[in-house]
Amino acid sequence: MGKFIDLKSADGFVFPAYVAEPAGAPKAAVVVLQEIFGVNSHIRSVADGYAAAGYLAVAPSTFHRVKPGVDMGYTEADMNAGFALKTAAEALAPPGVLQDIQAAINHGAQSTGGKVGIVGFCWGGLLAWRAACTLSGLAAAGPYYGGGMTVGDEPSRQPACPVMVHFGDQDHWIPLDTIEAFKNAQPGVQVHVYDAKHGFNCDQRGSYKEAAATVAKQRTLDFFAKHLA
Repeated sequence: MGKFIDLKSADGFVFPAYVAEPAGAPKAAVVVLQEIFGVNSHIRSVADGYAAAGYLAVAPSTFHRVKPGVDMGYTEADMNAGFALKTAAEALAPPGVLQDIQAAINHGAQSTGGKVGIVGFCWGGLLAWRAACTLSGLAAAGPYYGGGMTVGDEPSRQPACPVMVHFGDQDHWIPLDTIEAFKNAQPGVQVHVYDAKHGFNCDQRGSYKEAAATVAKQRTLDFFAKHLA
């Protein structure tokens, strides 16, 4: 089990992050970025899983600038509330929540003395992609079904570290043709597409797909083992 600590961004903003530590000395750090439901029990369990794999896991509360203490489930009401919070967070003046993610990356590096990877889900997948392209100190990134990262200006960004992304082929938020366009725009990025819907990694959602989640997690662990060593 991990615990919440306070981190401070470059602008002095203080926000909570869930930190899970491995049993022994961490081999590196992994920043875990939340969906639109906050640092809830699922995101905490993801962080715990990376800690069990030997990493210091840091899950920053990327909603804290717009609403503190967000911890929601997956009902329709939660979905609507999460979308509203995401919209508010995306409307923040640049760099918005990216400076909080940078603080989490810095904490991971300073705490372990090693490299830092990042993984994110849903909105967190989009943020993980942006972090890979704009922030410093990342050695690898593994976004999952990042809504928005396959459209607009996002596919034209240039990542500064190796990136592996995971999508579902039945994701009504991320159409397959946009995934193909992203692959064409980013030949250096590893793109995996699964027989799955949006949110397939989350065992608290109806769209959970154990087979896809298991394969994606192992691929991500292998990817991190290669690039965070």
